[in-house]
Amino acid sequence: MYRGFKQECPSGVVDEEAFKHIFSQFFPLGDASQYAQLVFNTVKDKQSGKINFEEFLEILSRVARGSEQEKLAWVFRLYDADGDGRVTRQEMIKVVQAIYELVGGGALPPPHPAAAQDHVDRIFHLIDTNADGVVTPDELARWCARDPALRRSLNTLDTVL
Repeated sequence: MYRGFKQECPSGVVDEEAFKHIFSQFFPLGDASQYAQLVFNTVKDKQSGKINFEEFLEILSRVARGSEQEKLAWVFRLYDADGDGRVTRQEMIKVVQAIYELVGGGALPPPHPAAAQDHVDRIFHLIDTNADGVVTPDELARWCARDPALRRSLNTLDTVL
C-alpha cells in the first residue's frame, strides 16, 4: 500500500485532486469526484489541506476496524459538510447524490434525477426524531442502534480491507 501511495504521490502527501484521481480508479463506472471530495474533507489536515500516508492509514484503520462509535463519528463527519455538528437535509442530499454518482452505471436500475431527494425524504424524518430539521450525532447513533441492518452495514466496513 505504501509503495502504491508513493508511486501516485512521490512527495508523500496527497492533495484533493490527487485523492480524487486515486479514488476514481476504484469506481470506474461512475463519477467519484464529488464523493472523493467529501471523503477527502473528512481526512485532510485542516491547515495544509493535504494528507500524508500515516494520517491516511490511521483514518482508514479507524473506519475499517474501529469501534461502532468511531465509525459513526466518521460517517457523521462525512455528512456534516460544514462541520457545525448538525446534518441538514441539504447536506444529506449532497452525500446521497454523490453516492449515486459514484456507483454510476453499476446501479440497477439507474437512479432517476430526483432519487437522492426521494431517498433523503424517506429517511430524514426517521433520524431527526425531534423534528428540528437537523440530525445530531446522538440522533444518528440512536437511529443506527434501532436498526440491525444499519449496524450490520457499519460492521461490513471491517471486511473492506
